[in-house]
Amino acid sequence: MEAQAIDRAHRIGQTRQVFAYRLIAADTVEQHVLKLQQTKRALADAIINADNSLIRDLGREDLELLLS
Repeated sequence: MEAQAIDRAHRIGQTRQVFAYRLIAADTVEQHVLKLQQTKRALADAIINADNSLIRDLGREDLELLLS
């Protein structure tokens, strides 16, 4: 949802520079969610962009994390 909101700010015809800020306080649920999102995004990117050897090396924990 966040990426979609940022993309809407960069809509077609936008002539001004757009800044998207994410304010995350330390030791909060938001910080944990952000870390989880980053981990999932990195894992998904690795699966999509890597050769088949990475896919074969994925363990159950990796798949559960990606699908949770």
